[in-house]
Amino acid sequence: MAKSKELKVTLLKSKYGRLKSHRACIAGLGLRKIRHTVMVIDTPENRGMINQISYMVSVEEV
Repeated sequence: MAKSKELKVTLLKSKYGRLKSHRACIAGLGLRKIRHTVMVIDTPENRGMINQISYMVSVEEV
C-alpha cells in the first residue's frame, strides 16, 4: 500500500471578520490560531477547503 501524500497547512491571517463558510473551512482543516500548522491528507475535499481560503494559508507538500 502506497503512503498517501500529506499537506502541511499553516494559518497566516486571522479568522475573525471572515465569511462564515471560510471560518468553517478553517475549523474543518483543524486550524485554531495564527501560525498554527496541521498535517492533512491530500484529498479533493481538503484541496477544496484550502483553495477557498488560499489567501489565509500557506501550503507545503510533504
